[in-house]
Amino acid sequence: MCDRDGSFYRNLSRRGFLGRGAGAAAAIALPTHLAALLAPSPAAAGTTLKATHGSGFCNMGMFLAKERGLTKADGVDLDFVVTPSNTEITTMFGAGLVDMSMIPYSNFMTLYDAGAPVRIVAGGGVEGCIIVAREGINSAADLKGKTFGTFQADTLEVLPYDYLKKAGMSFRDVDVKYLDTSPELAQAFMAGALDAICHIEPYASQCVMGRKGAKVLSNGTDVYGKGYSDCVLAVRAPLIKSNPGAVKAVIKALFVAQSQAEADKTAALKDTVGKYYKTSMEAAIDASAKQPIVVDQRDQTKFIIARGTSMQELGYVKKAPDEGAFDWSLLEAVIAENKGLYAGLKLKAA
Repeated sequence: MCDRDGSFYRNLSRRGFLGRGAGAAAAIALPTHLAALLAPSPAAAGTTLKATHGSGFCNMGMFLAKERGLTKADGVDLDFVVTPSNTEITTMFGAGLVDMSMIPYSNFMTLYDAGAPVRIVAGGGVEGCIIVAREGINSAADLKGKTFGTFQADTLEVLPYDYLKKAGMSFRDVDVKYLDTSPELAQAFMAGALDAICHIEPYASQCVMGRKGAKVLSNGTDVYGKGYSDCVLAVRAPLIKSNPGAVKAVIKALFVAQSQAEADKTAALKDTVGKYYKTSMEAAIDASAKQPIVVDQRDQTKFIIARGTSMQELGYVKKAPDEGAFDWSLLEAVIAENKGLYAGLKLKAA
């Protein structure tokens, strides 16, 4: 889902991840090379909001908002900050050097657990976390002793953890390899370097199409049910208080993007494949229905909190998040102010 830095796979410990990521963010310890990526701006003042994002279809709403200027009608510009890895996305957001982030709920948890003033204010996309295996692997049991590629502290790590747990297995039964970027993970699997992976769309579909005999072991719905959350829009808490209008403008833009994508998916793909999604249009079209934009994810509050148990067991957080991690008030205000837009959406909590 989100890009990572480094080269090919590695076996970082989870303690090491925390040292580089959420812990560093909570301490506002930003590496020098990252500070050069942006000039910090007073978020509260702003009609320009700095944001980070990942690389999966759950980010499409943000991409369309940016490409189509959907926030400008409300006097807000989005400025995407491109970082070399997911760890830096988490670190910069936690340190307050960007105002908001479309981020996997699992990465958000590491920041919230570390004490960063961040809140979930809206959803990004649902479903689309896919476990793909090579020919000859047909079940969780068949994964025993096999190499398995994923990303650290990501929803793409939480799903296989829960998938194996449901089958009475654990990560001790597989050889977990942590990779760095979405294209790298896809290429490693298609080249035969990994037996199985968990990937986001559109890359999961690319992997199924790109390796003969590859198949989907789980799309997550067999573990979590339909409509499970993946990415969420998280915002710095001080910005919610000081400039709620700017946050509402972004949430409204996401609703507009969802409406536009539901009405014309082909146009949405043409505006994003290539620039944001490094895959073929063929794979993108095949994947497009598997991870739709869903901005209203109020019904996913309990699901996300429940995943905190898995994050605890994986060693990324000390405790599961509570309802204080969520602030749906601005989303509800946008809904109240744009009833026609909300009523026309196909996918929503209410």
